[in-house]
Amino acid sequence: MNPRLAQLHPYPFQKLAQLFADITPPTHQAPIRLSIGEPKHQTPELIRSAICDHLEGLATYPLTKGTQALRHTITDWLSRRFHLPAALLDPERHVLPVNGTREALFALAQAVIDPTTNQKVLMPNPFYQIYEGAALLAGAEPYYLSCDKDHAFRPDFDAVPAKIWQECALIYICSPGNPTGAVLSESALQALINLADRYDFIIASDECYSEIYFDEAQPPAGLLGAASRMGNEQFERCLVFHSLSKRSNAPGLRSGFVAGDAQLLERFLLYRTYHGCAMPPTLQQASIAAWQDEQHVKDNRAAYRQKFREFREILAPVLPTQMPDAAFYLWVKTPEDDQTFAQRLYAEQHLTVLPGSFLSRRIQGIDPGSGYVRMALVAEEEECREAAWRIRRTIGGET
Repeated sequence: MNPRLAQLHPYPFQKLAQLFADITPPTHQAPIRLSIGEPKHQTPELIRSAICDHLEGLATYPLTKGTQALRHTITDWLSRRFHLPAALLDPERHVLPVNGTREALFALAQAVIDPTTNQKVLMPNPFYQIYEGAALLAGAEPYYLSCDKDHAFRPDFDAVPAKIWQECALIYICSPGNPTGAVLSESALQALINLADRYDFIIASDECYSEIYFDEAQPPAGLLGAASRMGNEQFERCLVFHSLSKRSNAPGLRSGFVAGDAQLLERFLLYRTYHGCAMPPTLQQASIAAWQDEQHVKDNRAAYRQKFREFREILAPVLPTQMPDAAFYLWVKTPEDDQTFAQRLYAEQHLTVLPGSFLSRRIQGIDPGSGYVRMALVAEEEECREAAWRIRRTIGGET
């Protein structure tokens, strides 16, 4: 077996199952899970229809590079969404379809890390654990960037020593962030691009929550837009990862893409050709339909806005919460130890939240996830409203 497997930490939901192992929740209450970021809104009918209309694709081996139609659709969407010049993105060179961002974020590290050297992979802390696992299995050393309240839950790139940047081969960023919902500004992204140019490392920007935001006039910035507007029109050292899971409520479709630096994608395509991870033609057609439509995405954002408003209003008398910049998570400061708080909610209310310390690492005695829980407001409005009342009853001692 690969000895690096022994370095992997248990996944957060394994830890959660162990935390609840000796607890019997009240059976008279239906379970509510705010612990996992799995959208429960209706998958758009246009996706379902496209799948049914293109079942003949099941009889065809797909190309790893995907169809030209899908790549064109993706570059058109990127150009509109991030205000890129229409001819800047080449569908033949700048984009690859992937089976969800998770597999591509993991695979990238395996393709770009040289395990014979002392390379580091930087990542936010708290974080999506795939970043850490990808680094460890690629033979690199994770380096954690604390995202705490003092820095508005964003990584402080200025605090990273020059020696660490010199050893950095790859940095994962997540904006909007999981679990905090914090968004990096375009100027912050451009500062990071300047660092990448100076120290020669790759930026992998996980932007899978980019289409869930609360002000229609202020969508989150993206790495490709930031690169373009600072004159980096070849997107050197820049890769972005997008998905239909959150944007279109289609996590089971396993459809996304990676876009950016053409030279990196050329080598990544070679890796993926051997990896055997081509998207089925039927799902490519469904993806085209989804990326071409924006109305269902706007409706999705409206539903999240309403849920956040009601949820926070119900909790306000007992547990004030900070509105995230974007995404569908509330990153909530707990009135007691985060794991104890999660146990109480499960034991008393049959309600599951994810302790922040399950999403972070303690570095130099400081754990930026400790004392917080992540609440994913992914269920329908009525269930989220009920969840808020259960939390309020637990904290307020109400019956």
